[in-house]
Amino acid sequence: MKTSFISNIGVQTSMRNTISSAQAQLIKAQKEIATGTFADRGVSLGWETGRSINLSTDVNRIQTLMDSNAIVDDRLQGSQAAMTSIEGNMQTVRDALLALSGSQDQTLLKTAVQTTTNAIESFIAAGNTSANGEYLFAGINTDVKPLADYDAASAAKATFDSNFTTFFGFPPTSTQVNTITAAQMDTFITGTLEPLYTGAQWNTDWSTASDTNMQTRISTAETVTTSTNANEDGFRMFALGGVIAKELLALDIGADVRQVVSENAISYINAGITGINAQRTAIGLSQERLSAANDTLSSQKNIIESSFKKLIEVDAYEASTLVNALKTQVETSYTLTARIQQLSLVNYL
Repeated sequence: MKTSFISNIGVQTSMRNTISSAQAQLIKAQKEIATGTFADRGVSLGWETGRSINLSTDVNRIQTLMDSNAIVDDRLQGSQAAMTSIEGNMQTVRDALLALSGSQDQTLLKTAVQTTTNAIESFIAAGNTSANGEYLFAGINTDVKPLADYDAASAAKATFDSNFTTFFGFPPTSTQVNTITAAQMDTFITGTLEPLYTGAQWNTDWSTASDTNMQTRISTAETVTTSTNANEDGFRMFALGGVIAKELLALDIGADVRQVVSENAISYINAGITGINAQRTAIGLSQERLSAANDTLSSQKNIIESSFKKLIEVDAYEASTLVNALKTQVETSYTLTARIQQLSLVNYL
């Protein structure tokens, strides 16, 4: 009969391998308890790994849309706030002109002109509002300030003075302005000034905005208009009404002529209010669609995340039981290894 011997070094090596394997499994199990998901999804899920990747990709895609929509929402809210300010400026000027009511009182006239001047400045500032580095009323030209200033050195002022002089035969500063008739003033306003603001001259003197508004995808299947621009009628009409009031009211003209100025200015400002409100309505509709899209995206994300979680989550009880078993196995292996190391013939000689 042949007898085989097993050395204690062989047993020790086997135990070390067992300990090493158990420690690796223990680390993996502890990670799964901490995260609640498989430590190695490829091994645990097998053929369903592709499905988990697709679900994760869908969640990331939806989150990207929601993040983009948050920026869009900031832009829309900023546009609404700016247009509310512009409408307030319009109403302030209109109220001042209505209060004037054809009066020749110089104090009231100066007050009305100053109110108009301040309103124009506020209008331009609101029209040049930006959010996240983009001008809100520039259409797709988001990196260009849409409205130019209106002051003594501006192109719009030079155009006004030039056209006034050409039409009447003398500049606005001339003493001859007291010879202007109501009919002449009405013709100048409606026939000369108005086309400057409704036509191409607007883009030369006032606006660098694009007529094309921004379109943004807010869901996988929906794209909406997410901006407006300073070339719309609301902006043009207020600028026209404001300039008429600012430049013509304080001239040395007759009461009937000043009445024509006031009535035309009020009419254009009312048209401006109507135009701005139309823009606000359009932006409001986009906000409603954006909110609905976000609700849909949120629901989709929750459903996909729930499916993804069920696919990759581990059984907490099973994982905890496995950790305890592996700890016991490792401790037992350490104990056996220590005892084996104590085995020696020297101890028995």
